[in-house]
Amino acid sequence: MAEATLTKKDFQSDQIVRWCPGCGDYAILAAIQSVMPNLGVPKEKIVFVSGIGCSSRFPYYMNTYGFHTIHGRAPAIATGLKLSNPDLQVFVVTGDGDGLSIGGNHLLHVLRRNIDVKILLFNNKVYGLTKGQYSPTSDLGFKTKSSPMGSLDQPINPIRIALASEASFVARTYDANIKHMTETFEKAAAHKGSAFIEILQNCVIFNKDVFNDIYERDVRSDHMVHLEEGEPLVFGAESDKGVFLDGFSLKTGSLEAPPAGQLLTHQPNQESPIYANLLAAMEYPQLPLPVGVFRKVPRPGYEAGVQGQIAQARTKQPDDSLQTLFHSGDTWEVK
Repeated sequence: MAEATLTKKDFQSDQIVRWCPGCGDYAILAAIQSVMPNLGVPKEKIVFVSGIGCSSRFPYYMNTYGFHTIHGRAPAIATGLKLSNPDLQVFVVTGDGDGLSIGGNHLLHVLRRNIDVKILLFNNKVYGLTKGQYSPTSDLGFKTKSSPMGSLDQPINPIRIALASEASFVARTYDANIKHMTETFEKAAAHKGSAFIEILQNCVIFNKDVFNDIYERDVRSDHMVHLEEGEPLVFGAESDKGVFLDGFSLKTGSLEAPPAGQLLTHQPNQESPIYANLLAAMEYPQLPLPVGVFRKVPRPGYEAGVQGQIAQARTKQPDDSLQTLFHSGDTWEVK
């Protein structure tokens, strides 16, 4: 009997979606639900794991398996899940607070191990669930109840953190563009190994319109550059500007009267992370903000290595009962 074709509706749960009206999370949810049928993976083999935060309500709204876990520890839970059942398609949903503050250490290790999980990090540059404190990605000088005179903390760049962790797939997308999100999510799902996607997301209550200067329709062509493999880094309403490499620095200029330097062509498959880090350092307003896939390289998967070690160990010593294991070697009886 042929399997039924799944649709977006099949991945919508019966739970009422409880985010603030206008929250960017709605668009991200819609994009993910539309991508799921294209993966060719049965619903019972898909799992969403989240930590704590507004974004972490995600598993309730997906008609798949899911875990709403503890603050910052979603990558650790996802690691155990993937190692115990490598056939699962595992997604981690986290935020700039959950993933980069208390969970920063766990995020680093799941990426460096190249475990085949897909990490969706919603970045709204604020703690939304706990009512608007500054987060690890908040801008310098950002005024909140926890920083009434302005934040003094240097903000974290999530893309640079992922690259420093040796993630084999690193991308950025934004909640104002459903098409770009779905394309990015599909590329991440097809990648074998850890995939990290930063999603620029608007918090309408505590950090409203934080990305408007970058991705509003009337400015995005001049303030963003879309990364397309094999294509030059060209931007502007008339596609008349480019990003040029001059020594160790990047600069922009007109294509008609190009500045000194070489017009960059996007190459996400470079084994060296130097090029991807150059892109990651591009930030508006000094340079247009890059969106798309920064890096996509093949690396051995962690779970395959673990399974290989288990198989090797079993050839040396056959499986035995847990009771036998507990009573092997030196034992003591306490009365």
